[in-house]
Amino acid sequence: MEDRVPKPASFSSSGSHLTVPGLDLSSIPPIGTLGAHFKGDEEDKVKATLRRHGAQLTADVSKLKVFIGKVGSRRRAEFELRSRKFEVEEVVESKRAASPVKQDTTRKRARISGTTTEPIVVKDEGSTTEEEDEGSETEDEAPDRIRDTPRTSPVIPDEDPTLQPTVFNNASNDDILWVARVEWLDECLSAGRLVPLGENLVYKCKIKKRPPATLDTGYSAIKANYTSLLKPASQTHLAARPRASPHILDRAKEDATTTTTKRPYNPLSDGHGSRRFDGKSYASSSTKPTFAHQTAHLLQQTTSDYEGEDSDIPPPPDWVTHGIKYACQRFTPADPPNQDFIDQLKKIRTARTLIDDEIGVRAYSSIIASIAAYPYKLRHPRELARLPSCDEKTAVLFVEWKNMGRIQAVEDYENDEAMKVLRSFYDIWGVGAKTARNFYYNKGWLDLDDIIEYGWNELDRVQQIGVKYYDEFLSGIPRAEVESIADIVRQHAMKLRDEHISVTIVGGYRRGKSASGDVDMIVSHPDLSATAHLVRDIVESLEEEEWITHTLTMSLHNTSRGQTTLPFRTTKASGAGFDTLDKALVVWQNPSWPTRDADLAANPKAKNPNIHRRVDIIIAPWRTVGCAVMGWSGGTTFQRDLRRYAKHQKGWKFDSSGIRSRETGEVVMLEGEEGVDGTPEEAEKRVFEGLGLEYVPPEMRCTN
Repeated sequence: MEDRVPKPASFSSSGSHLTVPGLDLSSIPPIGTLGAHFKGDEEDKVKATLRRHGAQLTADVSKLKVFIGKVGSRRRAEFELRSRKFEVEEVVESKRAASPVKQDTTRKRARISGTTTEPIVVKDEGSTTEEEDEGSETEDEAPDRIRDTPRTSPVIPDEDPTLQPTVFNNASNDDILWVARVEWLDECLSAGRLVPLGENLVYKCKIKKRPPATLDTGYSAIKANYTSLLKPASQTHLAARPRASPHILDRAKEDATTTTTKRPYNPLSDGHGSRRFDGKSYASSSTKPTFAHQTAHLLQQTTSDYEGEDSDIPPPPDWVTHGIKYACQRFTPADPPNQDFIDQLKKIRTARTLIDDEIGVRAYSSIIASIAAYPYKLRHPRELARLPSCDEKTAVLFVEWKNMGRIQAVEDYENDEAMKVLRSFYDIWGVGAKTARNFYYNKGWLDLDDIIEYGWNELDRVQQIGVKYYDEFLSGIPRAEVESIADIVRQHAMKLRDEHISVTIVGGYRRGKSASGDVDMIVSHPDLSATAHLVRDIVESLEEEEWITHTLTMSLHNTSRGQTTLPFRTTKASGAGFDTLDKALVVWQNPSWPTRDADLAANPKAKNPNIHRRVDIIIAPWRTVGCAVMGWSGGTTFQRDLRRYAKHQKGWKFDSSGIRSRETGEVVMLEGEEGVDGTPEEAEKRVFEGLGLEYVPPEMRCTN
């Protein structure tokens, strides 16, 4: 075994901060920290260590050259930089010979805590499950992540290269930025000198645009942005709107009026969003209002209308006062006081979905969830400034909507011909945003008729069914019909097993929606053997009685792995994703109608006039039925934040098949080894309790 020499103490999340003799960090470029994933005072300890050893610690984003933190992937590093309004381009370097500074390359990397010299193994957290993509998770969905294009400021030239160590060498004239793991600082402290980044380099990029030197997201920044909007018309300079340069969407609109031939394909950009939508207001991430010059004459208020003490607005709710950022810790009703403003933001979020801006979608989802939980009618932009995930961009949109009764970005989105086509395709069951863009831009299709005429054979079976029953699937399912469908499934399940079968309707129905897009239900039984292969048996029984017209997907992966919680370390190839639980996606149609017998007597092929419905039948083992009910009952942001909370607050991984420890990979049996002695709803409450969360009723999880 390699000989180990005791090393000086270094930074760690639990260690001390003894100064290491000889370690001088003053020569490295200006450095700052990334707050993501730090817990407690860990970030403060890192900053203190950097200062103690002479590092040029700064929060000025116009000068920063190095970020250090717990970010572990290139994608997350890019996400963090974009959240800070950097516009960057990754620098990919070919492998080079080892740096002369690098020594003892065979030494194992160790993290030192206090005076301990034993290495600490860093766990890999890169697995995914059906509801979680680790690469897209965020510790704190910063509100400014709705911006795609950072604001510009003069680029600060690189420092004198002679002052930069080889670890941050920059031979070019480009403005380069490095993102490094905090373990690099540990290694420098352990070695008593600067060491190469090596595997601790997460991301290296060329900065195309930097944020401004001062980034104030408080009330003063909001006021600065909307003050000009609130001046009387007599004080406002009206400028003619510049004519936009020819754009591919404009050309596409002209083509659509004359021909249905395929458009030239313009590949999507690598990363977030599509260049096709550059300059569109609904895709713009600039904090500067795009409507100021066009509509300032309509704003007849003065800034005094938005000035005054905070006493003129209601006191913040407790979750704001205590800094609660997870939606699973808030009560969010189905009909919040600000639903009209939320509806506008949802349209912008849909636009971001259609243009492939994942960061914008998540950011708007966080904004919407925060406003939806706010118990008062918004009257002042200062109210938005204090809400988690809301910032000056949100406040500017609110001011525009409040004063003009509309938001220009929403109107542009609704009137854009390309977006109309994309929306119609996106509404097809089985067609996502990427496929919708492919249909329009690559195939040249403009409507459902084009798909049927020119591309029917290119569709998979789910998409064909989605096109065939397009209008029917868009029709909401009343609550009474949802209950009727669930009751029929329950009857068939009881006939196949026994009276101990439970069927819990989840999804939008459980949150109190008057009409649902589909019917989701969790079927379970206290006997583990009774739920094995149950979904297959139920579907076959319903097909025999003609309740199911099409079985589109059936998964038995949970049965195949012994109905156990999905392993922590897994890939989609090994049964993650859709197949976390046994499940069937089916098309449902009531086989009876008043004149059925007469119609069939006259024509054996008489068409059933009843509407088709989408139904999901999910089977959960009893010992984790509470997790299944919980995982299928909340709005999208509620469920996302539930997983984030479990990860960052408990060190667990949550999905509808159960909970695992991220440290050991062991299953955490919050519902007991054999499940609860009660109902699935009681099992769900047990999961809330085990997670340390206040129970949130389903009708208060409406974060969509």
